[in-house]
Amino acid sequence: MAFPGWVPDIESKPAPMPLLLVQSFVNTWEGETGIDLLGDQASAESWLHDAGLLEGPLGEEDRAGTQRVREAIRALLVHNAGGPAPDTSDIEVLSSVASGCVLRPVLASDGAIDLAPAEQPDGSPQLARLLLIIHDAQREGTWARLKACRNPDCRWAYFDRSHAGRGAWCDMAVCGNRIKNRNFRSRHSGRQGPDPR
Repeated sequence: MAFPGWVPDIESKPAPMPLLLVQSFVNTWEGETGIDLLGDQASAESWLHDAGLLEGPLGEEDRAGTQRVREAIRALLVHNAGGPAPDTSDIEVLSSVASGCVLRPVLASDGAIDLAPAEQPDGSPQLARLLLIIHDAQREGTWARLKACRNPDCRWAYFDRSHAGRGAWCDMAVCGNRIKNRNFRSRHSGRQGPDPR
């Protein structure tokens, strides 16, 4: 299956469209390498244009705000994976995006009516589109399966396709084993007997 260019090359557990856009937005930061596609003006503008979330140039304040929105959505995904609920600051960031959103009905060629955010005159990112996708996924029941890896050093967004929906890791062979080994060493480090000397 061919993915759009804005989907990371290493994506192994993709969400269905359009939720894949939210997943890829969160995955613009990669914990393993520290790469942040929203970390500088040029790469942020390029990724947001490719993903259809930006029309004009991106201001520095909007770029920093986009990173905050990404991390607030990641907090929601951590909660989906059984972690703590997002804190107040995360909710405030997303509420700010929602409060600045004006919706307009859009009629598809087959007659289906959808809602889309109205174009913003200042060319700032169309981040409200992400909230609409999340809203639809919550109604459809797919939202709970989009999660952030339980490895706190990773937090890669993945779509849990396991039968019971209890997946915990973006990659069991990498993050799952690391955390299990870390927990094993932690449990057994306190069980050593006294030093024979």
